[in-house]
Amino acid sequence: MMILIAGPYRSGTGDDPALLDANLRRLEEAAWPVFQAGHVPMIGEWVALPVLRGAGGTSVADPVAEQIMYPTAERLLELCGAVLRLPGASKGADQDVAIAQKRGIPVYYDVASIPAA
Repeated sequence: MMILIAGPYRSGTGDDPALLDANLRRLEEAAWPVFQAGHVPMIGEWVALPVLRGAGGTSVADPVAEQIMYPTAERLLELCGAVLRLPGASKGADQDVAIAQKRGIPVYYDVASIPAA
């Protein structure tokens, strides 16, 4: 199944590009274990950031980002079979969990708890 990896991206960064990159790397660290378990890892920013650039946005602070960042994750959740919620404060990741729970999509809080495919 495709598993959305959700956790802090923008939270606590002040939109500093280096901190955003560090947060994305933390999200990406979970991709390999998800893949090893036989699943397809997905991170919303992998989709949203190119869309943002295509819309003329140059940073997540651009007004157009609000039309792209959270809606991308919501659309991805129509395709994902589970969510892996990583630790850390994150409004977006909390929204992802709420949407998943509303839709009956399993939410895991530890990659080790994801069943192997």
